Amino acid sequence: MLPRLLLDTHIVVGWLTQAKKLSREQARVIEDAVRRAEPLALSAVSLLEIAVLASQGKLELKMTIGEFFDHLQAAGVFHVLPLTFEVAAEVILLGNLRDPADRAIVATARVQRLRLVTSDQRIIESKLVHVVA
Repeated sequence: MLPRLLLDTHIVVGWLTQAKKLSREQARVIEDAVRRAEPLALSAVSLLEIAVLASQGKLELKMTIGEFFDHLQAAGVFHVLPLTFEVAAEVILLGNLRDPADRAIVATARVQRLRLVTSDQRIIESKLVHVVA
């Protein structure tokens, strides 16, 4: 089964550490996908972003980054999507998003034709991708 949802970085961290902070709709679509045994897509860029934020002290985890990544893998629901030539080329079309990670994640969602689960207002307001907010 192929994924239909791509989780933004803060959504995957929130879902695994503080699920109550997700919107009702975000929690519903994620839980529905898990119930159907549908994989949840993650951009490889999100893994990098999580590591960088943790190393800078901007992301507080109750475990080491290695343990967090082990937890991600052990969950068995995540399908990591690579940064491809096609995704990198799509980034050029997303100039109104400043953050390189956001651009790569949105480009991944567009190229793979996935709905992006995000709370990022800049992404939502950009209307560059279908979102679950």
